[in-house]
Amino acid sequence: MVYALEPAHIATPIGTILIEGDDHRLAGIRIVPLRGVSTPTADALPKAVAEAAAQLAAYFAGTLTDFDLPLAPAATPRGLALRDAIVGIAYGETMSYGALARSAGSAPRAIGQACARNPFPIIVPCHRVLGHGGQLGAYSAGDGPATKRWLLDHESPDPQARMFQ
Repeated sequence: MVYALEPAHIATPIGTILIEGDDHRLAGIRIVPLRGVSTPTADALPKAVAEAAAQLAAYFAGTLTDFDLPLAPAATPRGLALRDAIVGIAYGETMSYGALARSAGSAPRAIGQACARNPFPIIVPCHRVLGHGGQLGAYSAGDGPATKRWLLDHESPDPQARMFQ
């Protein structure tokens, strides 16, 4: 029997983040506007949701660079491989769709689709995937490219020094 997922909302510099999951894993993370929604206390949250909220707060505070959270399984083994490739881009680094595709044995379009369908923005850092020549490109969470730019700047103390591959 499947039960309703428990939500948590946390305020961040890029907007409100909605975290959904249960005691065992996260089901999704969305950057959404919050209007009139109350947030359960941390004691009432399922373990995985509370841990995600804590890790995201630490990320925005600048004290966490790697997430360690139980995520819902990817729909396919290929989806998992692409998710793992995106997670492999280190904090403060970026990679082009083409370079990531080559390293994952895939195609740039598949990387783009994986990023567009990513249910765990920030945790699975698709904001670190850039277009050819370091172009910002699209971002499917929050305010789109403006949110992507904010996240990249947050991760790099000197945006000019960021490595574009």
